[in-house]
Amino acid sequence: MLHRSSTALFALAAAVVVTVNVAQAADEAKYPNWKGEWIAVLPNLGGQGVRYDPTKPFGPAQGAPLTEEYKKVHEESMADQALGGQGNFAGHTLCMPGGMPAMLSAIAQEYIITPETTYISLGGELRRIFTDGRPWPKDIQPTFQGYAIGKWLDEDGDGVYDVLEVETRGPFKGPRSYDATGLPLHFDNESVFKERFFVDKNDVLHEVITTYDHALTRPWTVDKTYRRSTRKYPDWYRQSCTEDNQYVGIAGEIYFLSGDGGLLMPAKKDQPAPDLRYFKKTGK
Repeated sequence: MLHRSSTALFALAAAVVVTVNVAQAADEAKYPNWKGEWIAVLPNLGGQGVRYDPTKPFGPAQGAPLTEEYKKVHEESMADQALGGQGNFAGHTLCMPGGMPAMLSAIAQEYIITPETTYISLGGELRRIFTDGRPWPKDIQPTFQGYAIGKWLDEDGDGVYDVLEVETRGPFKGPRSYDATGLPLHFDNESVFKERFFVDKNDVLHEVITTYDHALTRPWTVDKTYRRSTRKYPDWYRQSCTEDNQYVGIAGEIYFLSGDGGLLMPAKKDQPAPDLRYFKKTGK
């Protein structure tokens, strides 16, 4: 009798496992196949650098609808860079994350889709988008990439999701910028980003992103596009900070370490030395 009961319990447990696996497989079949490596479509516009709108050269040619105040911030950033400084794009030299939206300008991306969360690998950063129906938290811890909640949509009605809508909110950490010229976001770090991800009939992945920011006179929308890589085995890597970084940040100024023994030297013309009041001066 005990043997029969054990056999029945085993059969029941096996049936439950099979049912759960079938349900999970059916659930996963609702999501699109965006596996593999996606490479950014970047027209050859001359020059190098992170471009928020990939269809336009970076800097003023991006056509950002900045307020007059933040146009001046951008001009000052470029003027500082012309003298050898970092301007409003200093985070990368100090090993700080690019954050939103500069992180979205990664050359290669990988999507890992689960029912609860969609992950986007951006080389040095991993973005997490919650799709489990959770409400917005009352208190969001400030980060460079913000807090993202998304929703999958089946817009063509074929039973498979084809669009991911995402909203990302702060408060953010800063400073952040759109591109390598220091094209600025507002220093209040209250940006909001709304995105639509989808793959068109030509197998091109679109990320249509609209930025709402107090440094803009109106919302700014761009369409970032990606093509699926033909490499069978992409060589994924993670780079948190370059090992040979020779920049040093001190009291809001960025200096450079010389190659002949790591001596502190100016990064731009006529840059003042840091305050050395806590160092004992020695005479010769």
